[in-house]
Amino acid sequence: MAIIVVWSSPNKNGLTAAAKDRVITGIKNAGFEAEEIHLNQMKMEHCKACGKGWGICRTKGECIINDDFAAAYEKLVQADGIVIVSAVYWHDITECMKAFLDRLRRCETAHNKYLAGKRCLLVACAGGTGLGAVECLHSMEETLKHMSMRAYDRLPVIRYNEGYMLPTLEKAGETYAVRLAEGFDMQY
Repeated sequence: MAIIVVWSSPNKNGLTAAAKDRVITGIKNAGFEAEEIHLNQMKMEHCKACGKGWGICRTKGECIINDDFAAAYEKLVQADGIVIVSAVYWHDITECMKAFLDRLRRCETAHNKYLAGKRCLLVACAGGTGLGAVECLHSMEETLKHMSMRAYDRLPVIRYNEGYMLPTLEKAGETYAVRLAEGFDMQY
């Protein structure tokens, strides 16, 4: 079983990276594979809203932009589970994550539906005051709903709770992997 961990933060040694690492450790502790996609290290453009707002994403489920999007998308399609970890900027996901999810949503919602029913683990990491982590998680989940994906859990990590949340993320990653393997279902 393979779980893809998509994460976004320019800081490879910060809170978001630590959160991602702990989730991956938990997944591996459960005996499963985890592969990370670090969006900040990829060439990923924003949606061009081509074709008067809908391009071939609507008719073919593909994007015309030639960058790393298609490869990352294919990894999500093949994955058994998806973890999304984002730093929080202005009470929302990072710009890299937003660009990726916007393009993903266009291909999925209008045509493909390859990710429909996939269960995801969501993590938002806020520095500073920590405000915005819950709003960020809400934004992630609303985006998933457009694609008929499901949030298994939503975990806010802030600098004031990292002492107990980082170990919790390890256990959350482990539990998530085990539940995926067991075929758990979630009802909305």
